[in-house]
Amino acid sequence: MIRLLLISFFSITLLGSTLHLSLGANPSRINPLLATDSASGEISSWIFNGLVKFDKNAKIVGDLAESWEFEEPTKLIFHLKKGVKWHDGETFDAEDVVFTFSLLKSSKIFTPYASDFRYVESVKARNSLTVEVKYKEPYFKALSIWMIGILPKHIWMDVEDPMTSELNRRAVGTGPYMLKSLQNSGDVLLEANKDYFEHRPKIDMIHYHFMPDPTTQFLMLKAKKLDMGSLTPLQTERQLSPSFLDYYRIVQLPGHGYTYLGFNLRLEKFKDRRVREAIDLAIDKEEIIRILFFSYAKVCYGPFMPGTFAYPKRVHKSIYDPQRAIELLSQAGYDKENPFEFTISTNANNTTRLYAAQIIQHQLARIGVKVKIRAMEWQAFLNTVVTPRRFETILLGWSLGLIPDAYALWHSDSDRLGGFNLAGYRNKEVDELIENAEKSTDLTKVGRAYRKIFEIIAEDRPYIFLYIPDSITAINRKIGPIIPSVVGIMHNQIDWIKP
Repeated sequence: MIRLLLISFFSITLLGSTLHLSLGANPSRINPLLATDSASGEISSWIFNGLVKFDKNAKIVGDLAESWEFEEPTKLIFHLKKGVKWHDGETFDAEDVVFTFSLLKSSKIFTPYASDFRYVESVKARNSLTVEVKYKEPYFKALSIWMIGILPKHIWMDVEDPMTSELNRRAVGTGPYMLKSLQNSGDVLLEANKDYFEHRPKIDMIHYHFMPDPTTQFLMLKAKKLDMGSLTPLQTERQLSPSFLDYYRIVQLPGHGYTYLGFNLRLEKFKDRRVREAIDLAIDKEEIIRILFFSYAKVCYGPFMPGTFAYPKRVHKSIYDPQRAIELLSQAGYDKENPFEFTISTNANNTTRLYAAQIIQHQLARIGVKVKIRAMEWQAFLNTVVTPRRFETILLGWSLGLIPDAYALWHSDSDRLGGFNLAGYRNKEVDELIENAEKSTDLTKVGRAYRKIFEIIAEDRPYIFLYIPDSITAINRKIGPIIPSVVGIMHNQIDWIKP
């Protein structure tokens, strides 16, 4: 009888499904308050929940919160879901939310996520399932900041040093998967949470294979040892066999980041808008995309992500027009005898950007503009070029959020040491639109303001917006249902089935 039970248990274990993924770096801290690297963030997202989240249409919906309402423009009330359990079986309640906020704002931890909560005045539990959040003033991100993962008070309350605590590697959350094992420079195993409040994930295990070398990941995909993995445009276009395409479905989605050529608007030579427009019209973005991405990218037309509330329904698209560029430069006082000259600064370890700089150099030479390229190691580039603003133009990139925050990049106040307004862009109308949007909790009004901001910035051209690389993912065809959306493909993973 004992032997029969052991055989039955062993058979069930073998039949359990496992999703095989890759991880390019070791997670440093599996803690949503401290997960600042991509590996930590990815693992944390399986283990922890926020009060709200994005659905597949990028709409904010409840996660740990059942519902919410604004009692006042500065008072947000969350009603929490009943019966949610932590992975250790303890009950989740409002005190966990209060504790997470208190820890986030305490001197015990150092995290960039604290700045999102700068307008929060207080968080308190009205009862076990109701949380009251008071803001110092109305704030358009009042709801979305609560996507941050919530920590269990009963586990963390007595921890003296959360930054170095071993709990960061023995994470306990409310999420769909629980941490089973975590190895240094090794694999990560996650197992399905049978008590997950939505429903138990249909795939039993997630096995992250540690692969710091992208080439190794591609070889593992080709060997069909992974269920999912990213592909480069070159791999997609030139290195996929018929058997690979029989086994994997290729999903191509717009990426969540853009590359730009930013002007230093503090310099007299770039204050003339005709010069900036001329450079924009002389850069053939489609050619850059064809050469660097085999067309697996889209032209970027402005500062916010396509498909979001901040993106205009009709976008003015500047079209490659070198003849018009020559005319504008002539109007600004530049010709063959007095050519316009500038230097592009970028980081040498990003080969794609370096190649983009070379293509831009070649394209601008066609209209008589002389371009030099200055490429430096990343840390030196940050310390000696970006931070002190010692550049004429910079070739860099920003990530694109589903709910953007224009203040950091485009408000005049961010044109300071340590700020992200690298171009030194100053526009009073944009400042007013940003300030008014920040003080609204109505995303419809915020959307209108942000679409106007988009149009003004695109017209002013403090940046030449270049391209948004596509995200290309290979997925085992046996796994489904896969529903690509603006938020990616993992939004419904708990419903995935792997036969």
